[in-house]
Amino acid sequence: MIQKAKMILEKDFKVSEVDNRIYGSFVEHLGRAVYGGVYEPGHPQADENGFRQDVIEMVKELQVPLVRYPGGNFVSGYNWEDGVGPIEQRPRRLELAWRTTETNEIGTNEFMKWAQLVNAEVNMAVNLGTRGIDSARNLVEYCNHPGGSHYSDLRISHGVKDPYKIKTWCLGNEMDGPWQIGHKTAAEYGRIAQEAAKVMKWVDPTIELVACGSSHRNMPSFADWEATVLDHTYDHVEFISLHQYYGNRDNEISNYLALSLEMDDFIKSVISIADYIKAKKRGKKNINLSFDEWNVWYHSREQDKLIEPWSIAPPQLEDIYNFEDALLVGCMLITLLKHADRVKIACLAQLVNVIAPIMTEENGTAWKQTIFYPYMHTSVFGRGVSLNPIISSPKYDSKDFTDVPYLESTAVYNEEHETLTIFAVNRHLEEGLDLTVDIRNFDSYEVVEHIVLENNGNLKQTNSAQGTPVAPHTNGNAKAENGSVAAVLPKLSWNVIRLAKRRKSIRFHDL
Repeated sequence: MIQKAKMILEKDFKVSEVDNRIYGSFVEHLGRAVYGGVYEPGHPQADENGFRQDVIEMVKELQVPLVRYPGGNFVSGYNWEDGVGPIEQRPRRLELAWRTTETNEIGTNEFMKWAQLVNAEVNMAVNLGTRGIDSARNLVEYCNHPGGSHYSDLRISHGVKDPYKIKTWCLGNEMDGPWQIGHKTAAEYGRIAQEAAKVMKWVDPTIELVACGSSHRNMPSFADWEATVLDHTYDHVEFISLHQYYGNRDNEISNYLALSLEMDDFIKSVISIADYIKAKKRGKKNINLSFDEWNVWYHSREQDKLIEPWSIAPPQLEDIYNFEDALLVGCMLITLLKHADRVKIACLAQLVNVIAPIMTEENGTAWKQTIFYPYMHTSVFGRGVSLNPIISSPKYDSKDFTDVPYLESTAVYNEEHETLTIFAVNRHLEEGLDLTVDIRNFDSYEVVEHIVLENNGNLKQTNSAQGTPVAPHTNGNAKAENGSVAAVLPKLSWNVIRLAKRRKSIRFHDL
């Protein structure tokens, strides 16, 4: 028996305007993300700067608006000065976070040039592990000050006349983690983040800053960490960060696909903590959320243990994603959109080769992982106002969750372009979902396209350089009539139902 679900969409039931930075990503000096991914001089498709043009085209296809850089754990031991100036004079360093050798061929100016090629802004991270306040303010001066000072003139001498005007900056990375170089207590980190933030904004008052939240929700210090850090930094920052990765180690797909409910609860918890500090400070501003590391990550952990220490750009964290991973990524993207009022930045970690939607072969092709598609669909079609749908769906229980809706869905309305896009996942393992959507408030809207990513019988199916068997089609059956959309969502499927207002035909005498 086919399951039935209903949804009501109203223009006035708004969550918030979607900040496009919610579709950001992340490139760290880790594995083959930079060397062999973004940058591979000598590759048949490398441009004059050594950047792979096939990768550039795929990033453009994703329309990535923001890229966090250069880390990640890497940044906590990084001297940014090593990555500027003549390349032949740059030092090679032992990179302690991932136990590799960093050549520093790519640094600030090279990465900024690449970001411009893919039409993305950069979310720059500063080192608050081995470095601190002085290094942070100097990097802001190097990147953002017009000229007439030591570090801005140094940038100009490196061939970059105009300042980059980088808007968003991360105050370190995962400083609560014992694995982090320069690991700190919440109070220690809160103090240095406060002082670094203060002087960074003295250099450039227009920047926005992200304080480090917990490395993940299960950290022993979670909640206390956020409260203590924001107690110190509330007056100086705009964001607190969240990081979370999920996996299906127990091979229980019903439970796996429910993990986005945990993500939803994580977001609500951090909002509550931020609002508590706002009340405590008698503050007027909301601290928003930067979910600047999120993804599936569990496939590659065993093989990463075999990497030879101090290698240069070895393959690390190269998860090969399967069909079910794409469904969870779709559920996570829907969760982010549901909280568009407070989640203003999010970064899929990462972008190329390292737990990434894009993979490359050395001297070979680039190809799209299964997770590429839901990420692309939301980034391209999810610009506008996130709506708050009223949903009625059958539910199920799993190992760790109760009342999991088979329908995970939301919608984005773009008033300027007169479009409405419904994103939906059917979590049911065996049955399609008969979906009815009330859109009576969207007069004369018709279905433009119903994109479907569905299971071909193998939940573990992956893509590779040899082919992409996991790819969406546009043969969905959604139809709109009489103020309602009807569609059958196949079992275990990702769906994008795109609607647009019907254009009246122009008659000759109207011209």
